[in-house]
Amino acid sequence: MALTSERAGQRTEDTATPNGREPSRAALLWGSTIGKKAAMAVSGGVLIGYLVLHLIGNLNVFAGPAAMDGYAAWLRTLGEPLLRREWLLWIARAVLLAAAVVHGTAAYQLSRRDLRARPVGYRHTRARSSYATRTMRWGGVILGLFIVWHILDLTTLTVNPRGEAGHPYENLVATFRTWYGDLVYIVAMLALGLHVRHGFWSAAQTLGLSSRRRERVLKATANLLALALTAGFVSIPIAVMTGAVK
Repeated sequence: MALTSERAGQRTEDTATPNGREPSRAALLWGSTIGKKAAMAVSGGVLIGYLVLHLIGNLNVFAGPAAMDGYAAWLRTLGEPLLRREWLLWIARAVLLAAAVVHGTAAYQLSRRDLRARPVGYRHTRARSSYATRTMRWGGVILGLFIVWHILDLTTLTVNPRGEAGHPYENLVATFRTWYGDLVYIVAMLALGLHVRHGFWSAAQTLGLSSRRRERVLKATANLLALALTAGFVSIPIAVMTGAVK
C-alpha cells in the first residue's frame, strides 16, 4: 500500500509543472506521442490546403502578365471592406506560420523521442521502412530551407536579381531564368512530393480515417495529390526554361 502511494506521488510529481500545479489537458496532449502526431496531421492538412490554393493561383502565370499580376492584386484586397487592405493576407500568413512551427516542432520532438527509444543495436527498422519514410526528415529540412529562400526570392525580393515590387509575373520569370533558381525550386518540389505522399497517408492513419476498405482510396489519393502538386509547381520553371512563358 505504501509502495502504491509512493508511486502515485511520484507520477504526480513527474507530471507537475514547475509551479507545482497539474498540467492542463492541452499540455498533457501535446506531451504525448499521439498528441504530437495529431498536431502534425492537422497542421499538415492546413499546409496542404494552402499548397493547393497556392498552385491554382500560380498557374495564372500561363495566362500572361495581366492575369498573374491581377491575381496578386486581388489577394491584397480580400476581405474588403470588412477588413483593411492586406489584413486577410497577413492573417493567412500568421496561420501558415503557426501551422509550420507546430508541424516542424512536433516532427523534431517525435524524431528525438524515437531515437531515444530505439536501442543502438537495432538495425532492421530502416530496412523495412519505405524510401519516403526514410527521407521525411531530410525532406522536411529541405522544405524549411526552401521556404526561407522562397520568401527572400519572391516576397522580399532580396535574392532576386531583377526583382521589382508589384510585378509578380516578371519576378517569377526572372527567378526561373537563372540556373540556380530552377535547381533550388525543382529539388524542393520533388522533396515536397515525397513529403506530401507519405504525410497524407500518415495523417489519415493518425486521425483514424484509414481502414481496410479505405486503404486503397487513401493511398491513391496521396499519390495523386503528391503527383499533381509536384507536376504543377515544376511545370512553371520548365515553362520559363523552354520559352513557353516569357
